[in-house]
Amino acid sequence: MAQSGQKLSLGVYIFPDVEVLDFAGPFEVFSVASEIIGKEKLEVFTIGDSLNSLTTIGNLTVNPAKSIDSVEQLDFLVIPGGDGSKRVIENQDSLNQLNRLIQSSRWTMTVCSGARIPAKLGLLNQQQFCTHHEVYDDILKISPTSIPIRKSRFVQSGDRLFTAAGISAGIDLALHLVSQTFGNEVFQKTKNYMEYEK
Repeated sequence: MAQSGQKLSLGVYIFPDVEVLDFAGPFEVFSVASEIIGKEKLEVFTIGDSLNSLTTIGNLTVNPAKSIDSVEQLDFLVIPGGDGSKRVIENQDSLNQLNRLIQSSRWTMTVCSGARIPAKLGLLNQQQFCTHHEVYDDILKISPTSIPIRKSRFVQSGDRLFTAAGISAGIDLALHLVSQTFGNEVFQKTKNYMEYEK
C-alpha cells in the first residue's frame, strides 16, 4: 500500500487509434481516487509520444498532457489498447520509452490489445495474460510462450505487470489496483462515487 504523505504519479499512455474506454475508464477510476486521497498525493495525467493532438478510434480528439520523453519516471503506468497498438509495437522509439517507464514503475497495467506492448518487449514470456477475446491469437504470435487466461477479466502477469481483458475490463482492473495500492476504504469510495456495480 502506498505510504501517506508521498506524492505519486500515474501516467496513461495514449496514441492514435487508441480505444476510448481503454484509457478513459482507468483514467476516471484513478482520477476519482486522486480526488478522494488528495490531488497532492496522486497526480494522474495522459502521456503521448508528443504533445500533438491525436484521434482515437471513433474520432475523438485528445491532447496528451505530457510527452513521454519529458516523463523521467512514473509510479504507475496504464497502457490501453486499440488498433493503433499495432503501430506502437512497430515504433522502436515508443517501445524504448515505454520499456523505460515500465521498468521504473511500481506497477504497469494494460487493457485489451495494449497487451501487445509488453508481449513485444518480452515481458509476457512464460507469463499468464488477459486481452480482448479477438486478440489472444495475435499475442501468442508475438509471445508464443505466454499463457492465455481467456475467461478472466484481469490477471497478474508478473511481479509488477497486470493485464486486463477487453475494453470495459480495464475499469475492473483499475479498481482492483486502487484497492491494492490505496486500501479498501479508497476503493469503496471510488466505486461508490462512480456508481459502479460489478
